[in-house]
Amino acid sequence: MTPAALDTVFISETPEGIALALRPAGMMSRSYAYMIDALIRFAVILAAATLLSSLSRFGGGVFLIGVFALEWFYPVVFELMPGAATPGKRAMGLRVVMDSGLPVTPAASLVRNLLRAADFLPVGYALGLLLMLLRPDFKRIGDLAAGTLVVHATSATLDGPLPAAEPAPPARALSSREQAAIVAWAGRAARLTPERLEELAVLASPAAARDAQASHTARLLRVAQWLVGNR
Repeated sequence: MTPAALDTVFISETPEGIALALRPAGMMSRSYAYMIDALIRFAVILAAATLLSSLSRFGGGVFLIGVFALEWFYPVVFELMPGAATPGKRAMGLRVVMDSGLPVTPAASLVRNLLRAADFLPVGYALGLLLMLLRPDFKRIGDLAAGTLVVHATSATLDGPLPAAEPAPPARALSSREQAAIVAWAGRAARLTPERLEELAVLASPAAARDAQASHTARLLRVAQWLVGNR
């Protein structure tokens, strides 16, 4: 099991104003994933060496090309597949995404993996590990340059009950569709950024409770509480 106590929550906002709660993977879970992938690569290299050993110099050339491709493009190929993770990361329940929470792009995957050479300095990925320990999102140099994030495949949830508010009746009679829309808006409050929440509340301001001192969000939340029966 991965040590969740070392992980934190990274909130990312999509262009639509949706707040995504991502849980960055800590150093231990990523180290275990790396070791699993290293064992897989070693097994493939060993099998290739055995099969190509009888082909003399030609076999040796093919072997070297294969080792190079496996070392540098093994993670890129798997990260661009639907799971966005190498076998090691899959085994540890991890995946690679962009900082925005969107799927990783080919360019970003290539950059983050090519810069493993910098993370390796001076030896044994010392620089990359040090940087991960100093950052709450556990990014190494490759992740910083590519704008990527390694997260647990099951993201943290922001869902919950309606935000607390003093119930108040709407400013006018509401149709059933309007009532359902307001309650649905309040139910999504935990998944929306405050700015997007206020923007949507402004659209429904004619139905909000009368309170000139409160924000549009606060006024509409009071109506939502009233509509669900808290009166």
